[in-house]
Amino acid sequence: MIQSMTGFGKATLQLPNKKITVEIKSLNSKGLDLNVRTPYVYREMELGLRNQIAQKLERGKIDFSLFIEITGEETSSKINVPIVKAYINQLKLVVDGDETELLKMAVRMPDALKTEREELDENEWKVIQGVIDQGLENIQEFRNSEGVALEKEFLLRIGNILALMKETVALDGERIETVKNRLKTAIEELNVNVDENRFEQELIFYLEKYDITEEKVRLENHLNYFIETLAGNEANGRKLGFITQEIGREINTMGSKSNHAQMQKLVVQMKDELEKIKEQVLNVL
Repeated sequence: MIQSMTGFGKATLQLPNKKITVEIKSLNSKGLDLNVRTPYVYREMELGLRNQIAQKLERGKIDFSLFIEITGEETSSKINVPIVKAYINQLKLVVDGDETELLKMAVRMPDALKTEREELDENEWKVIQGVIDQGLENIQEFRNSEGVALEKEFLLRIGNILALMKETVALDGERIETVKNRLKTAIEELNVNVDENRFEQELIFYLEKYDITEEKVRLENHLNYFIETLAGNEANGRKLGFITQEIGREINTMGSKSNHAQMQKLVVQMKDELEKIKEQVLNVL
């Protein structure tokens, strides 16, 4: 089953004094483009976190965010009492005001609040890693569901191309007769004597250049290979992209050889179906 690179995963955990929230967003990308946002206290764990995400998600433009919401009474920011009192005493020398108003002014001054650095709690980090794993599982479930939708779309488009190819091949006999008659008419209009054997030899050589049998066989093989690759267990977005290039090459060659209005219309329809496949292949992991 294929997997999409587009996805979203979220997981939360309520600790006694804080709420942990993990959010992971993913879009398509040629490689792994990983952006990690965590509180400062967990920065030293970022390298291991990046490896953890990369092993799970492999490819895509990924935004990972770890949010901490303090829900208890404790806070890392405290009033710097001596500094605030010093500010109030200095303000009294400048203005004779109510102490409450002076306090409001003082707490907005530099260094009125001091932040105590929070140390990393190893046990807490192990718990947080469990939330991260849950977030990664959730985004993978999202990617899998998107992959199911993509697979249905691909099978529909591949089936359409196969049907159009069969219509094209069915017109081949009519096309060859049309070319033969056109050439014979042109010779007759020239009103010249022609060696029939030589004419037949030249006609066969000429028609061989318009033969699409090889293209039809190769195109059918590429379409079947695309379907086989869809059913694979490995990440296969790049491989599917390469196969679509080969499919496009055979369709283009059939178009250049067709020399028949209805066949050319069918080729244009095949190209349109293929473009829709190419657009969606970019989202496949």
